[in-house]
Amino acid sequence: MGAVVEHPQPVASLLVASAIVVVLLGLTVAPFLSPAWYVAAQERAGVAERTGWPPSVVRGVTERLVGEVVLGPARFDVAVDGVPVLAERERAHLRDVRAVLLRLGLVVLVAAAVVGVAKIRLAPVAFWTIAERTGIGVTVAVLAVAAVAAVAFDPLFELFHRLFFAPGTYTFDPSRERLVQLFPMALWFETAMAAGLVLAALGLGLALVARQRRRVAEGRR
Repeated sequence: MGAVVEHPQPVASLLVASAIVVVLLGLTVAPFLSPAWYVAAQERAGVAERTGWPPSVVRGVTERLVGEVVLGPARFDVAVDGVPVLAERERAHLRDVRAVLLRLGLVVLVAAAVVGVAKIRLAPVAFWTIAERTGIGVTVAVLAVAAVAAVAFDPLFELFHRLFFAPGTYTFDPSRERLVQLFPMALWFETAMAAGLVLAALGLGLALVARQRRRVAEGRR
């Protein structure tokens, strides 16, 4: 197993902190992969009025599309009254989204393994110190980004897409393309704010738990 590391090198500490951040991101994203979230958010965003479909049809289409993003088979060929909901370019974007999520899932698994190894190899004080600082850092960073997003969400949304998707593959016309009618900007703003709240809460919770564990490891209460 090797000796317990009392004072990890800065690079090792950074690696562990980064892995913890990735795990927190994975835990944050997971609840928002549920079709139930998007159906409720669509109701608040008035998607039925945007599409001209009754809520039951919006719900059925959404459950099918989100389900295929998460579980496959990623055909995205759902139809309403025999007419395909999405054009091929829209389907291609959802396939890109699925690919990003699959890569994220793989990275989260690797990060979780890194955290697990660190928990074993590092001395408790060292591990929980890193975890506490990371939790605080995540909470502060999320609150800062949320403050910016509250007044400049569109540029951040565009930046996110530029980072993960090829140019020209993620812009759609809300007057005629169903993908952005089903998932309008108002929905993504609400989702981003809710996800930020979850991530900040996870970061703060981690910091508080880690602080207590560190103090116990140090022999303090």
